Amino acid sequence: MADPILKRIQEAIQHGQYVMTLHAEEEMVEDEYTIYDVENGILTGSIVDQQKDAQTGEWKYCIRGDAQGQGEIETVVKIGATNKIVILTVYSP
Repeated sequence: MADPILKRIQEAIQHGQYVMTLHAEEEMVEDEYTIYDVENGILTGSIVDQQKDAQTGEWKYCIRGDAQGQGEIETVVKIGATNKIVILTVYSP
């Protein structure tokens, strides 16, 4: 059975219902990824870790997937207050 959280995240990505933090954008550029790599990584990926923020109580999800032929990519995302996905960081695993 598919993970309902992952499905929710992937559907939001498909519909462009996400924002990227400045930190995530800087990391994306530094690791020579494009926004298409980030999107594809989430759409093809699976949740490999989840953490609850001790101060805010928000859940963050680490998703590992395919970076369009550039190997794997990991993203850390959360579901924001407006139900948009917030991409917090991006890196090469």
